[in-house]
Amino acid sequence: MRTIEHWIGGRRSAASSSRTGPVWNPATGEQQAEVLLAEPDDVGTAVSVAREAFESWSQVSLSKRAKILFKFRELVDARSRELAEIIADEHGKVVSDALGEVQRGQEVIEFACGIPHLLKGEYSDQVSTGVDMFSFREPLGVVAGITPFNFPVMVPMWMHPIAIACGNTFVLKPSERDPSASMLVAELWAEAGLPDGVFNVVHGDKSAVDAVLDHPEISAVSFVGSTPIARYIHQRASANGKRVQALGGAKNHAIVMPDADVDFASDHMVAAAFGSAGERCMAISAAVTVGDAGDGLVDAVTAKAEKVRVGPGRDPASEMGPVITAQARDRIVGLIESGAEQGARLTVDGREYAVDGYDGGFWVGPTVIDRVTPQMDVYQEEIFGPVLSVVRVDSVDDAIALINANPYGNGTAIFTSSGEAARRFQRGVQVGMVGINVPIPVPMAYYSFGGWKESLYGDKHVHGPEGISFYTRAKVVTSRWPHVEQPVGASYHFPTS
Repeated sequence: MRTIEHWIGGRRSAASSSRTGPVWNPATGEQQAEVLLAEPDDVGTAVSVAREAFESWSQVSLSKRAKILFKFRELVDARSRELAEIIADEHGKVVSDALGEVQRGQEVIEFACGIPHLLKGEYSDQVSTGVDMFSFREPLGVVAGITPFNFPVMVPMWMHPIAIACGNTFVLKPSERDPSASMLVAELWAEAGLPDGVFNVVHGDKSAVDAVLDHPEISAVSFVGSTPIARYIHQRASANGKRVQALGGAKNHAIVMPDADVDFASDHMVAAAFGSAGERCMAISAAVTVGDAGDGLVDAVTAKAEKVRVGPGRDPASEMGPVITAQARDRIVGLIESGAEQGARLTVDGREYAVDGYDGGFWVGPTVIDRVTPQMDVYQEEIFGPVLSVVRVDSVDDAIALINANPYGNGTAIFTSSGEAARRFQRGVQVGMVGINVPIPVPMAYYSFGGWKESLYGDKHVHGPEGISFYTRAKVVTSRWPHVEQPVGASYHFPTS
């Protein structure tokens, strides 16, 4: 059985870990590896190494940092297929989807390559007689990322390229469910010339997470995961004096107006609901049909959902793979059953889905549930699976009110040909990321990603300009260089001229 170790100080390391966890192949249901689970001492070792590396890395010139980032970008591009196949083997998503994930992560690296411009400060000449003032931003020190299973390359890359470019050192605690991609990324950083100890990977469960949240030499923590854990991360890390950005769960709605192109909307709805088996924090899980749009959309989505090709991630013919674990499959099936029991109508039922030759895989087929109401469990829960619920309302204002009443505020979309409806929607909806005829409105790397309400704890979104702000702190300098021959006298009041 292959054992996946940590990456500490520029090399693979077992540290003092003795516990292990299974790494499954979701398509076969077989265990393919075991991963070491870190103890607090292992986290402490990684932090100590990172703290030592920070002393020199924080003083490296912006030019040299940018050169390493450009090289890292080239290596990720060259090995993108290998990264995608690792993701497919451990997460289950199809290779084409995994390649898209790597590409979106690579875009953040490209953004970080511009670090000399992104860290430019401000300067004011002669703010008082003979006095100048300027500001610049400095790195925080050792920072950490705790990342989810559903995007084992992209989500960590929302964090570590920017943190490292800003002069910090980084400790990554990836999901123990699909840890291998992070190990290849660590090797690529080393090959790019990043000094040992600047980027470290520590695998583990709650014990490792708590060690990260409690360690006094970790200055900031970035997290993406479920809302209950995001709340816990934010509270515990904040109580320990750390800067925190904790992105939580989602219940993403897409409004379909009567004037929408049904074929276009249904195509994108199916892709957004069932891509990556619905295991995306930006997946559309609730279609909100307005007025008489409901029947046409349900018919179209039902027909297209039945044609989605489900199979192992390595099969080029597959459009959707399995879910991550047997436990995830059972939970999703249970929510589908509750929807049927509570009065919704299943137009496509994926509960008994099977793939020839892969009887042990963690399969749930595309599922469409019509006539869902906000009181049903299938609406209230974040399903994180290939399930699309259809809720029917009378007007766009009712749809906006429905979305705003939901505790989550991550992403949303509207399908319409009306500019007036789109503008009313984008201004009225209380959600952080909005798409207009775009079902999954993930911002480009030069904007920042993040939701509202219970989808975000902390005041900073991830990557983009807010990422630079999160991983640095401002320093303002007031400077005077008086003539020796004409010394300036001291005063007992604030200088004003």
